[in-house]
Amino acid sequence: LCGSFAPSLAVTCVRSVALCSMPCECQVGLSSLFAGLVIILAAGVFTFFPVFLGLFDYPWYITLCWFWFGLGVVLTAIGILWEGLGCQKAGRWHNAKAREGDEEETPTPYVMINA
Repeated sequence: LCGSFAPSLAVTCVRSVALCSMPCECQVGLSSLFAGLVIILAAGVFTFFPVFLGLFDYPWYITLCWFWFGLGVVLTAIGILWEGLGCQKAGRWHNAKAREGDEEETPTPYVMINA
């Protein structure tokens, strides 16, 4: 689904040059999911002050708290969709190798020798 669209030739050339110089193995879904949750929690902590303590009860402060909460929700939704739709390419950090099965021989157990 995610890799099925055909980008233009210029984007493909730029993308292939960038991939040759530095391979990206980012975990976009998990990073977005956890960063979104952290931002939501931080917005909740900062919202605690004007709501319960009466400190920083300025309209611009409350607007910023809502902005950060919305950003956290958007990032969390992107992370959930990214992971749910399986958009992560298989790489070193992705779990695709674990699903393929054992291709290597199982190592023999270590036996300790008494001296």
